[in-house]
Amino acid sequence: MLFFAIVYAVEGIGQARVGIIFQPLNHYLKVTGWTPVQVTAYLSILNFPWIIKPVFGLVSDFVPLFGFRRKSYLIISSICAVGAYAWITQLSEPSEFALLLVITSYAMATSSTLCGALLAENGQSFGLTSAFVSQQWLWFYVAIMASAFVGGELVERLQPASALQVSAGVAAVAPVAIILASLFLLNERKTKANRIEMKRTLQSIVAASRSTKLYIIALFLFLFSFAPGFGTPLYYFMTDELKFSQAYIGVLGSISSAGWIAGALIHRWCLWKMNSKALLYLSIVLGTLAAGSFLLLADELTAAIVNFANGAAMMIATIAGLTLAADYCPKRSEGLAFAGLMSVMNLAELCSTNVGAFLYEHVFQNQLGPLIIVSAASTAFALVFVPFLRLDGKPQ
Repeated sequence: MLFFAIVYAVEGIGQARVGIIFQPLNHYLKVTGWTPVQVTAYLSILNFPWIIKPVFGLVSDFVPLFGFRRKSYLIISSICAVGAYAWITQLSEPSEFALLLVITSYAMATSSTLCGALLAENGQSFGLTSAFVSQQWLWFYVAIMASAFVGGELVERLQPASALQVSAGVAAVAPVAIILASLFLLNERKTKANRIEMKRTLQSIVAASRSTKLYIIALFLFLFSFAPGFGTPLYYFMTDELKFSQAYIGVLGSISSAGWIAGALIHRWCLWKMNSKALLYLSIVLGTLAAGSFLLLADELTAAIVNFANGAAMMIATIAGLTLAADYCPKRSEGLAFAGLMSVMNLAELCSTNVGAFLYEHVFQNQLGPLIIVSAASTAFALVFVPFLRLDGKPQ
């Protein structure tokens, strides 16, 4: 539990898509004249490693490194993240540090993949998948809450380029914790890459590739995760229309993360006894209402309320989706199977952010309201597909 908390706290700080560098990077691109579509497209490059996560899982399942399938890869990827972020502190042009940001995304995606494999392996062994998912994402959003607050303060107090460089410096330090946690907290049995072990792993992977149930779950997770996103348009709306300060936008990020933390605690205290089907239904209904609540956004108070509510709803949905994914990963191919299902969700997110930005700029003429309505309706549409999972009374 401590290991999962540390790794995902570092993910919350170090992921360029959501961590401490996220707001400084968005603000820097905005003040240099980039449009919402351009910013979204630039950030989409950072999503590619999260879509090919099965590759990382496949390599770690098949090829132990220095005797370990997970630990060695975690340490090496963390070292790469430290080096790339440290280099960004010396640069100021988007074209110069784009490749380095991609390297950090590969490092964080690798770390997430290996941690997901450990979650699937240990969750099935101990019957604690839901608790492990909740633990990971609880600390992920504790870190994001702190990162959003600090990122907003950096943007408010420093020049755009300086804010970007300082945030990169903080992100460079965080992965050191994963290195230490892998060395001292992760008890992984040593294994060798021999023919018998590889044959067993291959058989498991082939069985997974033929699993109709796994494909149905993958399709559902895509539909479950896809709704035209309005994250970047919302940032422009709050900056240009509502005239929120950059510091307060950072506070809103912290408030949203507090909502995610509340959602994790609500699940841990109140919802953990619900069966998987009921939890999925509840998460879709809450997600629809939370997305629609952004229509009420008018001032700082309403912004705080809807961001908190949306965070809580999204956490419950995340726990429901990831628990469903982890519980159906075949033995000996957990890295590939879980990463594959996560890649489906990441692909859905990539599509949703780009579709949302395109609709906002080219269809709805920079009007946020219609985009929110479409997003909420898309979330609700996932209700239709829950019966196809045939979960019946399956517990979490």
